[in-house]
Amino acid sequence: MLVLIGYVIVCASVFGGFVLTGGHLAALFQPLELLMIGGAAVGAFFVGNNAKAIKATMSALPKAFKGSVFTRALYMELMALLFDVLSKVRKEGLMSIEGDIEAPAESPLFSKYPAVLADPHVVEFITDYLRLMVSGNMDAFQIENLMDNEIETHHHEALVPAHVIAKVGDGLPAFGIVAAVMGVVHTMESVGIPPAELGILIAKALVGTFLGILLAYAFVTPLSSVLEQKVEEEAKMYQCIKVTLLASLNGYAPALAVEFGRKVLYSTERPSFMELEEHIKKSKAK
Repeated sequence: MLVLIGYVIVCASVFGGFVLTGGHLAALFQPLELLMIGGAAVGAFFVGNNAKAIKATMSALPKAFKGSVFTRALYMELMALLFDVLSKVRKEGLMSIEGDIEAPAESPLFSKYPAVLADPHVVEFITDYLRLMVSGNMDAFQIENLMDNEIETHHHEALVPAHVIAKVGDGLPAFGIVAAVMGVVHTMESVGIPPAELGILIAKALVGTFLGILLAYAFVTPLSSVLEQKVEEEAKMYQCIKVTLLASLNGYAPALAVEFGRKVLYSTERPSFMELEEHIKKSKAK
């Protein structure tokens, strides 16, 4: 929603200012210029990326127009789930959660937290490392190193769409210049026409440069920034899980382990100690 609001502000400011200076909006409506700029950008997008990057970018773009799913409520659900799992381990032993991690969708523990269960990547991350803990063949340092490597890999992979969009945005001003040059070439071919008509052709050519720069810096490049921020938010989920599980491996009680996880969250989404404690009590009462 914020992206759309930003687009409206950009259009109102740029085109509104143009009208207030006495300009005519019809002069800026140059569909052929848009065809050249947009077509060149789309073509370069396909040339410069493999099928995986293209597919990832197309899947990620709709997320830029949606609000963040990583809310305080989601983090409290995540930490309540981790508390329940670690409490069961502490009371009944690691083998007691084997059924839960093999089929989380059917697990009474995981089913209490549908918001977490709805994210298969997060569920897979939790269950994979709980499975390693159950195996008992790896110490905390080995698991931490493996977690760091997996989070780094996920981070780089998730950033691909942002980098792709940024490169497309970087190319748009140049494509605008290409369109403008094509317009100038057409103008030079028509030097024999009356000055008034010649001026119209020059104006049309200059619109290409204007559109390329506007599309780049007001529409496309900001999307890459939004996608990058969303990736950073998502990474916090994995860091919270990592810190909590490692604290448990190092012998801390479930309540303290969850507190470790709470402390790594961004301040805007981090619940207070009392909020989290109250939420855990309510979840235990279900």
